[in-house]
Amino acid sequence: MPSRRNSIALTEEEQQEMLDKGWTLQVASNGVRGFPHVVAMWYVVVDGKICFSTFRKSQKVLNLRRDPKITVMLEAGHAYNELKGLVIEGTAEVVDDTPYVAMVMAHVGAKYSGAPVGTPESQAMNPQAPKRVIIRITPDNIVTWDHSKLGGKY
Repeated sequence: MPSRRNSIALTEEEQQEMLDKGWTLQVASNGVRGFPHVVAMWYVVVDGKICFSTFRKSQKVLNLRRDPKITVMLEAGHAYNELKGLVIEGTAEVVDDTPYVAMVMAHVGAKYSGAPVGTPESQAMNPQAPKRVIIRITPDNIVTWDHSKLGGKY
């Protein structure tokens, strides 16, 4: 039986919609002992790239400075026929520039508070910007799936 992977792939527009509406990104970096280091992060898309902030001394930053390979996953759905997901394998760039960090953090604040960028709610975390960096991901490979496209035939 031929693979149905292509028939359940998300289009570029569906991928963008999923990234825009998604909430928590699962982030995996390569740990020093050879095991994946997996954490959940809030994120935004800035200039077409997934970005999230983290403390500059965090384990994920140490891992990514040593090995910039990163895998992230965003998923949605509860029942099997609703499951959809997006996995991106890519290269992480650690951006240590306080104004850029503050800008991305303001966008994250706006997304998760529902308040416009520039409001106190969206900038609540900005005092932490000098202690943080941005991880910006350049995709190398993307795998997607949407089980609703199976039409009930599994």
